[in-house]
Amino acid sequence: MADLRDLTTRLIDDVWNGAREESVYELVDARYTGDTGDGPEGYLAWHRDRRSSFPDQRFEIVQVLVDGDDVAVRWRGTGTQHGRFGPVPATGRAVDYQGASFMRFADGKVVANWSVNELFTVLQQLGVDVTPPAG
Repeated sequence: MADLRDLTTRLIDDVWNGAREESVYELVDARYTGDTGDGPEGYLAWHRDRRSSFPDQRFEIVQVLVDGDDVAVRWRGTGTQHGRFGPVPATGRAVDYQGASFMRFADGKVVANWSVNELFTVLQQLGVDVTPPAG
């Protein structure tokens, strides 16, 4: 059985950080579902979109916990926005935020993923007013 900690580290190094797209087919299962789309192509499309917004993005692993086929990863993300991020045009501003991803593996590949992050922190760092309207 593959070491899930090693597979998770490789996924983050190769796909999240390194833009080594070919690794996605070795690490993400065709049955994959998650908040980044379905299958390796959906996973890849999401990461391509993020790299177009933050070409220098880097993810640092803070902690990895493994429980059976499940992996929890706390991470720190940094980057500079040089492309559109959702409705936010390029600002040239740097972001530094944290998040966590929860992955399920089967046969040595990721089959599901759920992530949470400090989106409001990112938006504030980009200069977006995130104050809710009064009323």
